[in-house]
Amino acid sequence: MAKRVIENRPFDEINVGDTAEVKHTLKQSDIVAFASLTGDINPAHLDVEYAENTLFHGIIAHGMLGGSLISNVLGTKLPGPGTIYMGQTFKFMRPTRAGDTITARVTVREKDEEKKRLILDCVVVNQNDEEVISGEAKVLAPTDKIVRALKPVPEIELVEPHVPLYSKLIQRQAPLPAMITAVVMPVTNVSLMGAIEAKDERIIEPILIGPRAKILEVAEKEGIEIGDTTIIDTPDEDAAACKAVEMVQDGSVEAIYKGHIHTPNLLRAVLHHNGGISVGRRMSHVFIIEAPTYAKPLFITDAAINIEPKLNEKKDIVQNAIDLFRACGFGTPNVAMLSASEVVDPKMPSTLDADAITKMAERGEITGGNVFGPLAFDNAISKSAARTKGINHKVAGDADILVTPNIESGNMLFKQLCFLFDLEAAGLVMGAKVPIILTSRADEASTRLASCALGLLYANRDKIGS
Repeated sequence: MAKRVIENRPFDEINVGDTAEVKHTLKQSDIVAFASLTGDINPAHLDVEYAENTLFHGIIAHGMLGGSLISNVLGTKLPGPGTIYMGQTFKFMRPTRAGDTITARVTVREKDEEKKRLILDCVVVNQNDEEVISGEAKVLAPTDKIVRALKPVPEIELVEPHVPLYSKLIQRQAPLPAMITAVVMPVTNVSLMGAIEAKDERIIEPILIGPRAKILEVAEKEGIEIGDTTIIDTPDEDAAACKAVEMVQDGSVEAIYKGHIHTPNLLRAVLHHNGGISVGRRMSHVFIIEAPTYAKPLFITDAAINIEPKLNEKKDIVQNAIDLFRACGFGTPNVAMLSASEVVDPKMPSTLDADAITKMAERGEITGGNVFGPLAFDNAISKSAARTKGINHKVAGDADILVTPNIESGNMLFKQLCFLFDLEAAGLVMGAKVPIILTSRADEASTRLASCALGLLYANRDKIGS
């Protein structure tokens, strides 16, 4: 097969009156791609509702999209490779739309032998031979013959605009009122900014608890506008945590947001201050992540609180995760009990626990989800891997919730996924009377907002249903 080439027409081979053209049928994807490339996101080109009420009564293509085809002709056909653009005029006569077939044509009008320059008449016409654009181009023509093998051009794939995880979580339900939230020790830029960002997004209504002077100092230093946000003055983090628990107990807040306080200190108050606010179940942490190669959100537990949970504690961890999944309105989850193998092996305690948890769920001791294990990670998320291993269960290869054997495996799994693949995530502590939003100093703003949104959904679980 002959190699495809691109070649030019040097100045000496060009005569006045020579012409060349290219033809293209416009698609809406062309218009969107041009908007993305140039940043020209005028709603006349992208917003159907807006465009219907304009002079043109519908979406039109950018004028310069048609004009760019003139550049195509000059750069690839006449004169072709080696051409240097020196000037261009355009007059736009009528719009073009998706579905129009437009032809861009250039014709040599003048040659400057001394300077090797050309002046070309330019026109773009539609399928009805009506002029869309007219103009004039001035170019410096190449003097040497150029023949090059055609280089393949990558195809453009249009990807839908990114919607943050917190927006997706909120959009799962009709607008919910902001959740009144006790923010414990917002005395750093990250902790205070996270609460105020969530307030600005109308996800939470924060009550800031901690040393008032320190909170105001951080707000002023970092330029954080806290406005009329309520501040409850407490001397230290222990007092702040206890105050937050008291506010849960008297019903004045619907959630707790961890600021700059050590997690064990916060959880100690949650468990023990004035009887605590536990619901009698082991507290555990649940992450939710979105992976582009997995078809649905993936919940991971417990990667943050329980170090080496025993069997009954794992039972609670599983139930907490199921409750959160259903509170988000996702329905009935498939729960995979992870281990290094899908075979029960007495030498591997996590496989024994996974098998026992599966049987507990079968007996109704765990409700609201399909629970199965042990499963290796690949068998939990890949149907192909599960089939290869001969695992025939609805959870295998289609997990919604991954239950890890201990905090080490859970924490490593979560961080590997997030940091290697730049995934968005959210997290919540379950097992208390209200959701506890446990954020990290390393969390991005989107993670803090998504965690607040997750808490909002759980706090309104009775309205959302499952």
